[in-house]
Amino acid sequence: MAILHYEELITDSWSLTMKIFALALASLLSVAALAPLTAQSPDRLAGKNVSIAPTNYKGRSAIQVIAKPDAANGTSYALVKEASFRDGVIEVDVAGQPAAGAAAAARGFIGIAFRIQGDGRYEYIYLRPTNGRADDQVRRNHSTQYSSFPDFDFARSRQEAPEKYESYVDLQPGVWTRYKIEVDGRKARLYVNGAEQPCLIVNDLKLDPQTGGVALWVGPGTEGYFANLKITAK
Repeated sequence: MAILHYEELITDSWSLTMKIFALALASLLSVAALAPLTAQSPDRLAGKNVSIAPTNYKGRSAIQVIAKPDAANGTSYALVKEASFRDGVIEVDVAGQPAAGAAAAARGFIGIAFRIQGDGRYEYIYLRPTNGRADDQVRRNHSTQYSSFPDFDFARSRQEAPEKYESYVDLQPGVWTRYKIEVDGRKARLYVNGAEQPCLIVNDLKLDPQTGGVALWVGPGTEGYFANLKITAK
């Protein structure tokens, strides 16, 4: 029977330990690569035509994003630093309402901009919280919206393809709402408040599918709150 010397036992033990460590490290790196990207502090956001502040809104730690009064439509958002997204899932809790002194047409516009390019182009899907329970059925039908900045805004979509890029969903201004979009190539799906079925389906996103940035988006005259942002790219 072979007799192992003490040094050989130490060497074998060390080798086994290193193999276990290497496997554990590889596992951790794999998990980290798959982990969703989150952002919930002002230092991880870069504002464009908005004010950004940490706050507690209706019992939740949140980021307050308010559009500047003179910001043109589509130009006010808080970019998530280092976020890179082409396809995948973006989830966030949002609460939007017209800001103090906002024009009568303000709806509390709030949502997510994605695939933001260096030249300023991006796709976005947003909510109009004041429309969700309006007495006017046409207004209710405009509770959600897909647009593409700068060439395909809500006005153009209504002119070229009425009803195709908007839909109804039950919303209330200033109330926390769970928002989720799934993006895959030219397709996007919007889910609200944990529903199994999407309330808005877009099969022809207007921009070429390219990796880009993600932003917390608010429209003119909006006071918005965001919490529990999760970006899972694939």
